[in-house]
Amino acid sequence: MNFGILKEDPARERRIPLTPAGVQSLLGIGNQVYIEKDAGKASHFTNEQYEAIGAKIVYSSDEIFGRSEVVLKVSPPTVDECERFEDGQTLFSFLHLVVGKEKKLELLLKKNVCAIGYELIEDQNGDLPILQVMSEIAGQMATQVAARYLESSSDGRGIVMGGITGVPPATVLIIGAGTVGHAAARIAFGLGAEVIMLDKDLRRIRSLANEFKYRIVTAMANEYNLKKALQFADVVIGAVLIKAERAPHVVTEDMVKLMKPGAIIVDVSIDQGGCIATSRPTTLENPTYMLHNVIHYCVPNMPANVSRTATYSLTNALLPFLTEVAQEGLIKALITDPTLANGVCIFNGKVTNEPLARRFEMESYKISSLIE
Repeated sequence: MNFGILKEDPARERRIPLTPAGVQSLLGIGNQVYIEKDAGKASHFTNEQYEAIGAKIVYSSDEIFGRSEVVLKVSPPTVDECERFEDGQTLFSFLHLVVGKEKKLELLLKKNVCAIGYELIEDQNGDLPILQVMSEIAGQMATQVAARYLESSSDGRGIVMGGITGVPPATVLIIGAGTVGHAAARIAFGLGAEVIMLDKDLRRIRSLANEFKYRIVTAMANEYNLKKALQFADVVIGAVLIKAERAPHVVTEDMVKLMKPGAIIVDVSIDQGGCIATSRPTTLENPTYMLHNVIHYCVPNMPANVSRTATYSLTNALLPFLTEVAQEGLIKALITDPTLANGVCIFNGKVTNEPLARRFEMESYKISSLIE
């Protein structure tokens, strides 16, 4: 099987789907891998490293589309990329189509692309194996980013996260106790911050309270508690996820106005639309803006800032699924592995993801019925 790896726009994305070791694994079972020139450069993987193991370096994205049965990306495809798919190709990428342009969906449907979203691959326990590794990174980075933007040079409150003797630490409010929230809490707590964790799931916050030996504050995520906590927070980390759905706005604009001048919001949910009403997507090059005297950091692909670590993590999680497809063929892999099948949102010109179909008022089909 022929796999192709597109080079991402470095202004938007710095990761690559597979390390040289990951590519070598696919080559070792009889596949061919084409890589667009300098696709790994932003993650410090050279063309020579990929060539040395037998991958083919090509010099345009047109060659990737022309030579590949399976196209691999990291960031959601652009409209231009969607137009260039050939009929019946398979796409593996983060997609987030539920918050994307309808034009992209229409093009992928027209081209009969089998679109598999990393964020949708879900096992029988409800875990999201690929999204989870990126969420671990994003959670750590959320605290790291917040600490930097609290500095006076960034128009922040001019405070250090952990405080010092005689000076209290920063107060970090984390909304959502999933993988992102857990990782963010661990780093913030380790830096000495006062951590407040809000979630609607009592079991989750009980588990975290036990893990941190009740040295973080936990509370239910309701309007009263949110308003109260936002007034004291130096940092707010939005970590709300509803699988395959647009994130709800749990913090309103009026609530943001309650925050301290120079406080920072890091909305990690922005790739699914954001959980803060005042959030709008920003970029790696221009990551922040100021609104209501509050710094907003809303980069949808935060792990791209640590692209090498993220690429290793993505390879670890993605490679088993690519190996299945390579060894068994796409159809058999989808039949035998329901985890992979859950990741399919478009197949044979039909929408197979119910929230996506509902968002664009289309009919949803079960992938099993289309395969049969």
